[in-house]
Amino acid sequence: MTDTDIDYSDNPAEDETFWAEAEWWMPVPKDRLSLRLDRDVVSWFKAQGPGYQSRINAALRAYMHHQATLPDHPRK
Repeated sequence: MTDTDIDYSDNPAEDETFWAEAEWWMPVPKDRLSLRLDRDVVSWFKAQGPGYQSRINAALRAYMHHQATLPDHPRK
């Protein structure tokens, strides 16, 4: 396939208004660490396909946010 074979007809117009609302952001760097997890937990996440480490991170983040909503949780 070449560039001329690609159908761009459904792409939004990239005019002044498109770029006026665009926001620049940089991803937050992640910390590298060694973490021991149960083998079945790792296997389950890996079985979901590529990106298992990101999904583990998302699950931990969801838990963190939920804990922060509890009334007796120290908010830090």
